[in-house]
Amino acid sequence: MDLRIFTEPQQGATYDTLLTVAKATEDLGFDAFFRSDHYLRMGSVDGLPGPTDAWITLAGLARETKRIRLGTLMTAGTFRLPGVLAIQVAQVDQMSGGRVELGLGAGWFEDEHKAYGIPFPKEKLARLEEQLEIVTGLWATELGKTYDFHGTYYDLTDSPALPKPAQAKIPVLVGGHGATRTPRLAAKYADEFNMPFASIEDSERQFGRVRAAAEAAGRSGDDLTYSNALVVCVGRDEKEVARRAAAIGREADELKLNGLAGSPAEVVDKIGRYAEIGASRIYLQILDLDDLDHLELISSQVQSQLS
Repeated sequence: MDLRIFTEPQQGATYDTLLTVAKATEDLGFDAFFRSDHYLRMGSVDGLPGPTDAWITLAGLARETKRIRLGTLMTAGTFRLPGVLAIQVAQVDQMSGGRVELGLGAGWFEDEHKAYGIPFPKEKLARLEEQLEIVTGLWATELGKTYDFHGTYYDLTDSPALPKPAQAKIPVLVGGHGATRTPRLAAKYADEFNMPFASIEDSERQFGRVRAAAEAAGRSGDDLTYSNALVVCVGRDEKEVARRAAAIGREADELKLNGLAGSPAEVVDKIGRYAEIGASRIYLQILDLDDLDHLELISSQVQSQLS
């Protein structure tokens, strides 16, 4: 089971804070550092000092880390034109020596679009499909050849399809709860399917849909990696669990029900239940980025039991 650290910087984090967490992620043996792609805080937090851009952040971390994978859950398709996004991600992949992964989603948070003057189209999933086709198509175009795409929303003519990533193929993540279109997009374009903030039962049902869609598309269901994103709150005892839950504005009992919370043994047990339904990777949503002792505890007493 791969454990990856997943952060939500729109809730309030500087680049320096993210760098500290990313270096701890690397030093403590976690597989990857991922971040959300949002420009507006959610809930009652003040969000200070304000948002950081996902791909600018990852470019910086690409030069200041050496081992961990770097990526997004999920890059919002509404924020960037697909040709520009392909260039950005390929460049960061080069800067990292080939450690980048792209989670790409349709975009959903309308308020942040209003706050920063970003168009919020109705046909987001149809646009996402064209974006996935373009980004992966540009990267796959052979050197010396050009790429063309003529769709409903995007039109590319004689693109040199440059630059190329350092990796032969950047892993692409698709995720979500949609029962029909999401599994089809994952089956066609994704290397990994991610189920965000879902129960074991809902995850098992959705993984089954993705497997069926992959087989219908001529792929083996086992071609994809299946993962979950879950909030994490681990403590050496109930008092420490409650303290960490309160620090992120949550209740310990609710987190035990809807996330990975409790003692290391409880969390290891629940991760094992996700593994039983096909998950081989967990993105641990860390909401208190100043609590590095939390990461150390997860590394020494949770991750060590899963290796």
